[in-house]
Amino acid sequence: MTTKLDIFSDPICPWCYIGKARLEKALEQRPDHPFIIEWHPYMLNPTMPPEGMDRREYLQAKFGPPDAVVKAYLPVSEAATEEGLPLDLAKILRTPSTLDAHRLIHWAGLEGRQNAVVNALFKANFVQGLDISDHTVLLDIAEASGLDRTLIARLLDSDADSDDIRARDADIRARGLSGVPGFLIGRTYVVNGAHPTEFWVQVIDDLAAQA
Repeated sequence: MTTKLDIFSDPICPWCYIGKARLEKALEQRPDHPFIIEWHPYMLNPTMPPEGMDRREYLQAKFGPPDAVVKAYLPVSEAATEEGLPLDLAKILRTPSTLDAHRLIHWAGLEGRQNAVVNALFKANFVQGLDISDHTVLLDIAEASGLDRTLIARLLDSDADSDDIRARDADIRARGLSGVPGFLIGRTYVVNGAHPTEFWVQVIDDLAAQA
């Protein structure tokens, strides 16, 4: 018996990065888990221009002066350290539009490569400090994840699926999702936030008991 696990996420969301790591630890502890995972778009900044913006300006506009930014990100840094996750926020110089990254995740899903692409996008942003709106960065990720680089290049140069990504983002907001990560378990139960590994282990065990 399988259970669909729909994940709503943005590859520039640090709690999505942390939440994924916590979930994956649970999946490793329960290798016979029932989940079939699909990633869905949620853009933290749906109105971000295609060229993105300076990271420092973005953070100051969102959180205020530098000490407020540090305070806002301290729980993120602590959680990443606790999970053993590499995180180098100082390398991130620009806050990108994630529309094209979400398009790539969508196309990867058609080829069964979503997890590899999502992992690579998180690493590119949070570890390498790369601009994940840059098409060369996205093409390198696509190729390394087993996708056809030439095909993805043609798609990125077009508007393919852009309206679909925006519509899906707007739809899930209209349904009440106001932050990510968000999880829909078995198309029935909604869970918000980067819950600890123990939570997911319990969910898997509960599902097994109901099977």
